Amino acid sequence: MTLSDLALYSSALVESVQELHANDAIARRLKELGFVKGEEVRLVARGPVGAEPLLVQVGFTRFALRRSEAARIVVTALQGQEARA
Repeated sequence: MTLSDLALYSSALVESVQELHANDAIARRLKELGFVKGEEVRLVARGPVGAEPLLVQVGFTRFALRRSEAARIVVTALQGQEARA
């Protein structure tokens, strides 16, 4: 599942960040922000128009991500947490 599929207020562990090509600047930046394997993330809020941007928390820091950026982050939902219906 990807971070963009995570249910609101749910937590997950990052598995990987998908790189679309060599030297992918967006993937590199996401990793620099803390989206690395094993890190816990939480979907805090969704924007009012098209559910964008997504407000995501990594540790004590919150980031606003486009859905296309969140879709590149592969996660595993923590036990008892499901993807949105």
